[in-house]
Amino acid sequence: MSDWSLRHWSLAGLALCVMMMAVALGLEHIVGLEPCPLCVFQRVAVIAAGLVFALAAVHAPKGRVGAVIYGVLAGLAVIAGIAVAARHLWLQSLPADQVPSCGPGLDYMVEVLPLQKVIGSVLSGSGECAEVGARLLGLSLPGWTLIGFLVVLVVPVGMCLSGRRVGTGYRWIG
Repeated sequence: MSDWSLRHWSLAGLALCVMMMAVALGLEHIVGLEPCPLCVFQRVAVIAAGLVFALAAVHAPKGRVGAVIYGVLAGLAVIAGIAVAARHLWLQSLPADQVPSCGPGLDYMVEVLPLQKVIGSVLSGSGECAEVGARLLGLSLPGWTLIGFLVVLVVPVGMCLSGRRVGTGYRWIG
C-alpha cells in the first residue's frame, strides 16, 4: 500500500463508502430499520466523503498539493461522521431518564426550520436516536458505523502521503 497513488487511495475510499451505504440501505429497505436523524447525518458524511473520493479518483492531480487538498477534504467529511457517530453512541449510553425527549421528525424540521436550527436540533439528539434498534456482536449500529469511519479515515491519510510520487502507481515486477 505504500506505493499506492492518489487514484488508488481514492478508489479504495470510494469503495468503502459504497459498502457503508449499501449496508445502511440494506438495513433500511431489506431489514426494515428506519434511520433516525443522526443516522441520516452519518449517511450524509459517508456520501460527502465518497464524493470527494470520486472527484479525486477522476481528477487524479499529480503532485503533493492536489493530494493533500483532496485528503484534507475527505478527512473533514470522515471526521464529521466520526463526531456524529460518537454523539449517537453517547446518546445510546444515557440512562432512560436522561434521554432527550423525541422531537418532530427530520422531514418536518427541514420544511419549517432554517438549516442551522435543523442541524442544531438533530445534533442535540432525540429519544428516537437513543433507541438501540439492532446489535451485532454486542455493538449497536452507530458503533459499527464509527468503526467504519475509523477504517475510512486511513484513506485520507494515505491520500496526503501519496502526493510524494507522481504517476499512476503501477509498476512491473520482473
